[in-house]
Amino acid sequence: MTTILVTGGTGTLGRLVAERLRADGHEVRVLSRHAQPYAVDLREGGAGLDAAVEGVDSIVHCATSPRGGDEQATAHLIAAARRAGVPHLVYISIVGVDVVPLGYYKAKLAVEKQIEESGLGWTILRTTQFHDLVVQLLAALTKLPVLLLPAGVGDQPIEVAEVAERLAELAVGAPAGRVEDMGGPEVRTFPSLAGAYLRATDKRRPRARLRLAGKAYRAFRDGGHLTPRRAVGKGTFEDYLAVRFGSESKG
Repeated sequence: MTTILVTGGTGTLGRLVAERLRADGHEVRVLSRHAQPYAVDLREGGAGLDAAVEGVDSIVHCATSPRGGDEQATAHLIAAARRAGVPHLVYISIVGVDVVPLGYYKAKLAVEKQIEESGLGWTILRTTQFHDLVVQLLAALTKLPVLLLPAGVGDQPIEVAEVAERLAELAVGAPAGRVEDMGGPEVRTFPSLAGAYLRATDKRRPRARLRLAGKAYRAFRDGGHLTPRRAVGKGTFEDYLAVRFGSESKG
């Protein structure tokens, strides 16, 4: 039986990775700031982190925060993994981190480089955005009387359970370096995604397209965050909406 540590194991992705690994018969340790017995803040490290990594066969690193601290957290994780002789570190990243000049993307790319230079066996998987993140964005935008959508920007959302399944598969395999990206099944315009969301939630909003400025917006408009050649996901945005909202919407 393989013992695997999942950082961020109570989060949207990490929880599903842990569930999948357990279903496959592996022993799973869940590390997060509040999950006993491995309640550890990776940004601080310490003896609790050393105990969490001791004797594990691989680590799936899902812990992340858009508010910052990922590089410091990963440095602590790598140091502990080295001390424990962990043979394999799997990291989940985002398609476009080397193209889109957002602060969070830059931090994810820096973490990739930390892992590549760690001296550990490593695997990095980049995916497009999860369906639930698109819903969070649209839910925030619909709080306004007019739904303002970024002009010329598409998205390629993917089902988080499919990403979890892939990470679980990678975690029990040999270190593979940078593996092929995973993208959702369709590249969609934001008006299309917004329309599906409004139908699923029975909301009505007038829509307007907003052209933004800056290098990050230009990179999104150019599709730097998309991977149409790796549209390997199965679950569509409408499939996700139907499960979450009990709808039968069609885009």
